[in-house]
Amino acid sequence: MFGKVEHELEMHAPASEVWDLYGGLQLGKVVVAELPQMFEKVDLIQGDGGPGTVLKLTFAPGVLVPESTSNKEKFTKVDNKKRIKETEVIEGGYLDLGFTLFRVRFEVTEKGEESSILKSTIEYEVKEENTSNASLVSVQPLVVLAEFGKTYLNKNKAAKETN
Repeated sequence: MFGKVEHELEMHAPASEVWDLYGGLQLGKVVVAELPQMFEKVDLIQGDGGPGTVLKLTFAPGVLVPESTSNKEKFTKVDNKKRIKETEVIEGGYLDLGFTLFRVRFEVTEKGEESSILKSTIEYEVKEENTSNASLVSVQPLVVLAEFGKTYLNKNKAAKETN
């Protein structure tokens, strides 16, 4: 069984700034301090933020799925020109529940000089015998990450303007 959930949010920041946050390792560096209700730790296992980078995400209790507190994800696509990043869970998390694919994609589209759209997508595939677990997939963590990014970028913009 294949499924997909998406979320879009207009960001009041240039696409280049949104991409700087979501396109590499920056997001992982700031979410632990800024979103402790979601993330306990984000560890860089290998890589520099490009394709092949592997992160271990340790989630706050109840964020991921009841049976799991962490997973490893691999950056499978980082397209700086099109501003698309894809990551796939390669260990733990949803894979422990019969999913054969759990992919997260961030895509940043320029809307105007000071505005852009962040589109967040989860694509998943789950084994037939585990299709009931598809109900565990939620766009809500992506909504939280998008809203966080919007607030974070606006706060940084305001700080720059007052200096």
